[in-house]
Amino acid sequence: MHTLIAAFALVQLAAPSPNSSYREPQIAAAGKLTALAFGSGSNILVAVSADGGVTFAKPVRVAEAPVVPLTRHRGPRIVISGNTIVVTAVVGENEAKGAHSHGLPSDGDLFAWRSADQGRTWAKPVRINDVPGAPREGLHTLAVDSHGNLFAAWLDLREQGTRLYGAWSADAGATWSKNVKIYESPDGTICQCCHPTAIFAENGNVEVMWRNVLKGSRDFYVITSVADRRFGIPQKLGNGTWKINACPMDGGAMVRDHGKTITVWRRENEIFLDELGRPETKIGDGKDATLAVAGGVPYAAWIKDSRLILWHGGKEEAIAAQAAFPNLAALPEGRALLAWEANNGISVKGLP
Repeated sequence: MHTLIAAFALVQLAAPSPNSSYREPQIAAAGKLTALAFGSGSNILVAVSADGGVTFAKPVRVAEAPVVPLTRHRGPRIVISGNTIVVTAVVGENEAKGAHSHGLPSDGDLFAWRSADQGRTWAKPVRINDVPGAPREGLHTLAVDSHGNLFAAWLDLREQGTRLYGAWSADAGATWSKNVKIYESPDGTICQCCHPTAIFAENGNVEVMWRNVLKGSRDFYVITSVADRRFGIPQKLGNGTWKINACPMDGGAMVRDHGKTITVWRRENEIFLDELGRPETKIGDGKDATLAVAGGVPYAAWIKDSRLILWHGGKEEAIAAQAAFPNLAALPEGRALLAWEANNGISVKGLP
């Protein structure tokens, strides 16, 4: 077990050898069960905590594949649905070739794995995309509601240009709906390498956030599902715009709290907090922002010059001098849990 020395101290999950590393942590929490998903080489792993992140059991391998993309917010996603843990990831058999392949699969598909025994064993994977290779960019999101319904969304390449697609599951990831086109830009593509984020709102509707491409700007938008699993009119986030002819590879985060949708995201080198329908508020400078709301209070974290910055109660605090790809999750008792890449392993810290 990896044990904390004191409350809110640091727990570190070290990779088993100097030649391996743990990448792209993602946290899910429900009741006393907390699960941490991450990747390592060709493996997808999960470490489970039964005490709210105070200790973690030895990581269990969920799956192994020849190509598992683990860069720039790619990698597994995880949720807890009742007694079932569900992990999704894009994996492939063959590595893409060319100058911009970035270690991605040429034939990547989005799969879901399920565990009904708190992460000890895992069922065979189920493919979510209904066109082979469509999610091969490796960027996706996974959401769960209080009734155990799941929703996944991903950057899709089944046609020329990048579009946003999604699918639902009503049985904790055992089966998935026909794929639905969420959004396509009139300019021919959305931002090609920024991960989307999805959450469930009221009445079973889902909200999806992504970085768009419109008239030379790459700004964030949110779209909400309506009747018959169709989607409504996109809503731009923030009053400003970012004119850039490149992909920032930075997708932000979104949570739902007491009927409000709260987002955190990057424009140029600034980090903004945004409540849907209201002007954005700058909270710092950096990249790779993450967000959680615990006890009605927002926590945000991001990377600035390799340092991990935590924003809470309107104040910034440096958590670590060397860090990458943080992820925040709210715990049921009103605390938050923060995980990040550090020294080829994963560090986890409980926040009051």
